[in-house]
Amino acid sequence: MEAVSQFSIGDPPQGASAQQIAKALDFQISPRTLQYSLKQLVDAGRLVRKGEKRWARYVTPLTIGAIYIFPMSRVGMGIRRYLSKPAAARKAVGYNRDFLDAYQPNVSFYLSEAERAYLAKVGKPDFEQQPAGTYARHILHRLLIDLSWNSSRLEGNTYSLLDTRRLIQFGEEAEGRDRLEAQMILNHKEAIEFLVEAADDIGFNRYTVLNLHALLANGLLADEAAAGRLRYIGVGIGKSAFHPLEVPHLIEECFDLILAKATAIRDPFEQAFFMLVQIPYLQPFDDVNKRVSRLAANIPLITGNLSPLSFSDVARDIYTEGVLGVYELNKVELLRDLFIWAYKRSAEQNAAVRQSLGEPDPFRFRYREALREIIGAVARTAHDRRSSVAHILFWVQSNIPSADQERFREMAERELLALHEGNIARYRIKPAEFANWRKVWGPAR
Repeated sequence: MEAVSQFSIGDPPQGASAQQIAKALDFQISPRTLQYSLKQLVDAGRLVRKGEKRWARYVTPLTIGAIYIFPMSRVGMGIRRYLSKPAAARKAVGYNRDFLDAYQPNVSFYLSEAERAYLAKVGKPDFEQQPAGTYARHILHRLLIDLSWNSSRLEGNTYSLLDTRRLIQFGEEAEGRDRLEAQMILNHKEAIEFLVEAADDIGFNRYTVLNLHALLANGLLADEAAAGRLRYIGVGIGKSAFHPLEVPHLIEECFDLILAKATAIRDPFEQAFFMLVQIPYLQPFDDVNKRVSRLAANIPLITGNLSPLSFSDVARDIYTEGVLGVYELNKVELLRDLFIWAYKRSAEQNAAVRQSLGEPDPFRFRYREALREIIGAVARTAHDRRSSVAHILFWVQSNIPSADQERFREMAERELLALHEGNIARYRIKPAEFANWRKVWGPAR
């Protein structure tokens, strides 16, 4: 697939003609296809058209900002046309087991060979082989914010990017917002940390996916016991003609088959997209299914040290239509078009973040588990400033090779001084433990 680009319709202020937009794109698009895409954006309220025919100019509503146009397949456009009809006018359909059964790992493909090669080219970082999760750990601070915000935004969360950053870094909730919106974002943060910190242990298995759901659904379900548990009640899909599977033992059977097939897939991008397609289609949980699929799609990317997928700049309406295309038509093309474009956007942003941060510190990486252990132990046992120094020194002498003891001790003391409620999850410290430690430790100096 050809490269894509951003074109800000707001430049210039009077808007832009279709011809100007076509010239600004770095891929070829037919006038007919461009006109159809622009009409869809106007109908969705993401663009405003002023004038008619050759005098038409397109401007961006003040609330939107830049509009992103990406190459959309003919089938993808057909899916959008079908979904433009009211749900009541579309054919009612149920779960089609054949859609899952027919997929044979490494024989069937949702992504073509050329598309998989393209994604590998843009997603592979330029460093030598490293342990699983190295890349994601290096950009973790940015990943927590970007993926938490974008995935929540796709669910209708109204937090801004700045609101999300303040919530994740400092625990400050935005004024006038529903507490559940903050909960949704913080749940994403914990779920992402789980995937990155447990990169050596995660996979397409029950342990990973059920716990992923439990973290993402924490405090958001009417039945708290449903977090991390497969569904045994019926669910409905709003504004859709699709009716999910309702038989509990069949839900469990299909869920296990999805995990088995995902595990067998050798290409990490095919694995990622397979989960984006099949988990929402099955609806294995009471709720939070699409969130699970978006984070589960990152499992092979994190473990394979590929650029994670943060869904940056993905329009909620297009994403919803892509998923509905799977639900109602068993067609993946629109979601695939969006996936490929979104991955390139994410990879570009992650590469810029990584470049600004420089190479990972090999010493810190080597002792990341030891650092987590000692910082967590000091906080959980509520050491004051003086006893912390003695405790760290004793622990270092017993657990770190002599040649590295002094450097590790200095690093641990710096980390302890920088500990705050926005980064305690890194050391698996609970909020109550941090609060108790802070009382003993005293105010920051």
